[in-house]
Amino acid sequence: MGEFTFEDMRMITREKLGDQVPLELFRAIRLIGMYQGLPMGGKGTTVTIGRKIGESIPANSLEQLLAKFEELKVGIPRIVERSKNTIRVAVDDCFCEGLPAQEGKLVCDLEGAIMEGALTRIHGKRVTVREVKCNVNGDTHCEYEIRM
Repeated sequence: MGEFTFEDMRMITREKLGDQVPLELFRAIRLIGMYQGLPMGGKGTTVTIGRKIGESIPANSLEQLLAKFEELKVGIPRIVERSKNTIRVAVDDCFCEGLPAQEGKLVCDLEGAIMEGALTRIHGKRVTVREVKCNVNGDTHCEYEIRM
């Protein structure tokens, strides 16, 4: 069996249920299935998966990637800080918004890894992305630090 591409994911022909799945299902897969069911809270798995997804997202710049995040309803991203080697991106309306707060918990590492995979491909060199704020931690939005 060959590998799937991001474009393959757009081939949706479900006549009755269409292209939407409930956010509850996505949350359950991530926060119950992966975080509670895998060793180390699934961190290694989500990072590997996210980077692979990011590599296949059709975007050629940070701005295109952020637009794709909003189009795919990952959240509403905005650049909040930019310096020579560091960019901070806040994401409003993230999948975790509204979940009960758990101080010290950052649960949106998949989204950061997607950014990391895409930006590494776009720039042709290693880019690191780290989640530094999360709604679940009690922050007002999720936020990522991107280092070039």
